[in-house]
Amino acid sequence: MPAEPRPDGWSLLESGPSEADHTVLLLPGAFCTAAFYEDVLAEPSRAQAPVRFVAATPPGFGGNPCPNDVSVEGYARLVGSLAAELGCDVLVGHSYFANVAIELAATGGFSGRLVLLSPCFSSRDEERDFRMLNRVAQVPGLGRVLFALAPMTFSSSMKGRFPEARHDDLVAEMKTSDMGVMRRTLHPYFEHMDRYGSLVSPLCDSGVRTWVVRGDRDEIGLSDEERRGLEACPNVTLLTVPDAAHFIMTDRPDRTAELLLEIVGAPTDEAQFRTR
Repeated sequence: MPAEPRPDGWSLLESGPSEADHTVLLLPGAFCTAAFYEDVLAEPSRAQAPVRFVAATPPGFGGNPCPNDVSVEGYARLVGSLAAELGCDVLVGHSYFANVAIELAATGGFSGRLVLLSPCFSSRDEERDFRMLNRVAQVPGLGRVLFALAPMTFSSSMKGRFPEARHDDLVAEMKTSDMGVMRRTLHPYFEHMDRYGSLVSPLCDSGVRTWVVRGDRDEIGLSDEERRGLEACPNVTLLTVPDAAHFIMTDRPDRTAELLLEIVGAPTDEAQFRTR
């Protein structure tokens, strides 16, 4: 499990040699924690590689102290500071923090390599239930009640979305987050996407070498226009992981670990890593 929160609100789960040539920072999605990467860290292929992996539970997540600014832009600044402190050259973001990573790259806060696990490029791509949750969250009184009751539904709503052996542990991790904080992050998340219309252009314009990784059963949408934009972008590789849905790192920790090791060793202009 991650250590106790640091004074800045981060808690970290580290694996691999501290003096490694490469450091990979792993960030979770909404309602999630560093524990969602535990199976990736336990993969034999990763354990044998001279690469340092740091899975992080961000401030405000997992019961950690909440930052004053819970916008995507605010979290991008926090991630940029942590990545610089740790000397990270690969930044992995799942879902919500994939979008944070795009913002960080678009504003020049990170120039290493990005791995975006199941990012959402526009509001219309987000899961219908999540869009509905955002609308209800804005209703005075009702939103507060809904989020207070949400943990009671996690076990049933996530049934079949986590590996059976990990279901109870991961649901328990989701319940550690302060639902008031999660409610506060939701609307700024949608506002951020709506401000751009689509995050494909900011990502492409950043010039940061990026791998966009989606499961073949991913619940997050990707429009034909967005796919064409990503395929045409010279700094982006679009990959699909078989037998995986939105939680790629828990569905296929083996392939996730292998992919990260491939990316660590990939030249930034290597032709074989073009879209496939």
